[in-house]
Amino acid sequence: MHVLQGLLQDELPIINDRLARKTRELPELVRAVAEHVLMAGGKRLRPLLTILFFRCVSRGTGERVLSASSSFPSASGGSDIYPLACSMEFLHSATLLHDDILDGSDLRRGQATAHLVYGKTETILAGDVLLALGNRLVAEYGDARLSWRVAEAIMRTASGEIQELEWIKRPALSLEHYLEIITGKTAYLIQAACHCGALAGGGDEQAAQAALDYGINLGIAFQLTDDALDYSAKAEVAGKPVGNDLREGKLTLPLILYMETLSEAERKDILAWVRSLGAVADPGALSAPNMARHEHVVQAVRAAGCVEQTRAQAAQYVVLAEKALSSLPECPERIALQEALQHTLHREK
Repeated sequence: MHVLQGLLQDELPIINDRLARKTRELPELVRAVAEHVLMAGGKRLRPLLTILFFRCVSRGTGERVLSASSSFPSASGGSDIYPLACSMEFLHSATLLHDDILDGSDLRRGQATAHLVYGKTETILAGDVLLALGNRLVAEYGDARLSWRVAEAIMRTASGEIQELEWIKRPALSLEHYLEIITGKTAYLIQAACHCGALAGGGDEQAAQAALDYGINLGIAFQLTDDALDYSAKAEVAGKPVGNDLREGKLTLPLILYMETLSEAERKDILAWVRSLGAVADPGALSAPNMARHEHVVQAVRAAGCVEQTRAQAAQYVVLAEKALSSLPECPERIALQEALQHTLHREK
């Protein structure tokens, strides 16, 4: 992981500085909400992927994208990929602000969620502003392909969230539907980050397809690992309660795999219970009997090996993502992209 680690040390301060500077230009209340989610940390996975694909593909083409007409200073080498990279984090942060309201979440990255601090209406509107800001940064490159890819990703992300809300109302054991949901709510924005980097770097059709394939498979693996961690990570490490998805009435792969080991009557009973959790107005205020059952189910999922099985599923998508890199030039950025896959698979938060 030393190549990825080195690039992270170089790039994260720049990305964070650019995010902070752009956020300070926002109206005061919007700025406060945006800073609350952006400055709480985060992996900066999406902007980093944009930068890595841009530089990797550029090595093979010798081309450089023209600087965007934003207020960001030009990156070394005469090209400025940072506005495009930062747009991905603004878009991602907007979805987090909205998701936490939809899910009734109390914690995000170890701190109170924005809607509890600033109010739901203010947080929704701040999320809308970040969506607009992200789109404006992309549009400033003057490439309709970038704007189309981002718009498509936002549309699919919102559709995935709607599907998940509907599934919470009517949960069912369907691996196919589960994969469709996580692809929508997580993978398409990660795919867009990769694809936009490749397009900005002057990539041909083969390079662009490699970015699309890598991004979608990494995104699915990322969410599968996230769902596994929900049942296994410590709350102080994850920054949110253990079993938070279950508390919110979400049927994720570890629970689906566990339920497949039960009798039909037991499955129906758990499905009915999960549906009742999804109907609770405040997921953080479950009754004592529900909390006791919640703890029992979390422990049962762990004991049945379903966390490990979920990570094994994620590993299959990592293999597909790694294959997609084979057509790209051999360079430090490609190595970093390979290391990012292993980091995703083995991460603990």
